[in-house]
Amino acid sequence: MKHRIAMWATAGFFIASCWTVLSLAIHMTQAEPIVWNLAFWTCPIVLVGFYLHVGLRFYWVILANGVTYALIGTIVETLRQAQNRYRAATQSFK
Repeated sequence: MKHRIAMWATAGFFIASCWTVLSLAIHMTQAEPIVWNLAFWTCPIVLVGFYLHVGLRFYWVILANGVTYALIGTIVETLRQAQNRYRAATQSFK
């Protein structure tokens, strides 16, 4: 389970890194609305910074997105383990 959570955190880190490179390549105010929507859905910390009017440095966004994805991964993997245990328990009674 630790490896899967690490993969979630790595995915979050990689996604935020890609958005950072893209935002440095183009000015995000000139970006299409679909780009903004993708950034908001894949980088939850951007929502916090946008709605609370807090300026966040790129390295904090990358770090916070990795932590956010690790927390989401912990929840998903815990639920997945519970579901597998439940399936195993119900099949043993059949």
